[in-house]
Amino acid sequence: MAERNLTLNPDLLPNLLTEGGDGLKKLVESVLNQVLEAQMTEHLGADRHERTEERAGYRNGVRERTLTTRVGTVILRVPQTRDGSFSTDLFKRYQRSEQALVLSMMEMVVQGVSTRKVANITEELCGTRFSKSTVSQLSTGLSARVQAWKNRKLSSPYPFVLIDALVIRVRKNESVSPMAALIATGITAEGQREILGLTLGDSENEASWDDMLRDLKHRGLSGVDLIVSDDHKGLKNAAWKHFQGVRWQRCQVHFLRNILGHAPASQRGPLAQALSRLFRSETMEEARMVRNEILRTFEKKAPKAMECLEEGFDETLNILTFPKKYRVRLRSTNSQERLNEEIRRRERVIRIFPNEESAIRLIGALLSEFHEQWSTGKKYLDMTEYHEWKKQESFKTSSTLAIVE
Repeated sequence: MAERNLTLNPDLLPNLLTEGGDGLKKLVESVLNQVLEAQMTEHLGADRHERTEERAGYRNGVRERTLTTRVGTVILRVPQTRDGSFSTDLFKRYQRSEQALVLSMMEMVVQGVSTRKVANITEELCGTRFSKSTVSQLSTGLSARVQAWKNRKLSSPYPFVLIDALVIRVRKNESVSPMAALIATGITAEGQREILGLTLGDSENEASWDDMLRDLKHRGLSGVDLIVSDDHKGLKNAAWKHFQGVRWQRCQVHFLRNILGHAPASQRGPLAQALSRLFRSETMEEARMVRNEILRTFEKKAPKAMECLEEGFDETLNILTFPKKYRVRLRSTNSQERLNEEIRRRERVIRIFPNEESAIRLIGALLSEFHEQWSTGKKYLDMTEYHEWKKQESFKTSSTLAIVE
């Protein structure tokens, strides 16, 4: 970057550090506005009213933007060009997810599929004019970062993996199609939570789940002892295909909803209380006793609900084979649901993604930010008891094989 000469207003200096004054804020505001003006001169290759052969465009006024800093909120006068090509590093502090959200809205406007509300929001955030080339240029850098994160190698064992999906709408071939965003979260052997991957599929069918798990395995996913998800036959088949011997835990929250959905309204209250007791069982033996009691009590009052309970009992209580310390966080996909809600908050603004690339960029950018926070932050689980349990399980398996031989 070229050397810049900045000037200071002497009237700001006396109150620069006075308590309660805003001299420092005004000084920062003055300096940043001069930086913006200098960046515009560099961009155009010419100063105001200067005639040069190197001039690459023309100014088109300014727009005011606010920027929150440690000394307060400053008002910046951002120069504009006639072709909308000028951008500044000052606003690259937006998180990747916010950049992706803005880019998705820009794509909607460029393609002529936006609502008036989206167009107004986009103009407020990005300026009143931008071109397809501007959108393409901005998208390239962000997409590259998202793809690099999405395709990274997975080096640590991940004993616990949670998988969920949410349905989004994407514009394809002049029509709008539902698509499934498949998201996997893992917990490392050290107890850190990470987001493992994102796959966009036509639906939540076995082929989509197979593609996702194959990709995760190819990237290095290993050491999986438990997969937690909602009930989905295609997912179970794909999991057992790629991770033989893995235990599968059916989400207890979804299982509870399924059972109550098959019960008469008059029985849902007492049945929910009985099922809550079932899910608090300490051992599988205790769980079977509580299950049998529930079956005797409700077999005539809610027969279809009891069929549902019997069918999914073993898969939903698999978590009881693991140490008690880990059961609450691994018995359901609630943590995945909260992640999905964060995605939904942004997806509600877009409503319909203009293309698949935009969907991957926005969802991937948000997930990569959560991944960075989780993987570098506080441990999600203390894995000490897990490692002791794992040694005991390995010893039991070795003893059983020795007896058989």
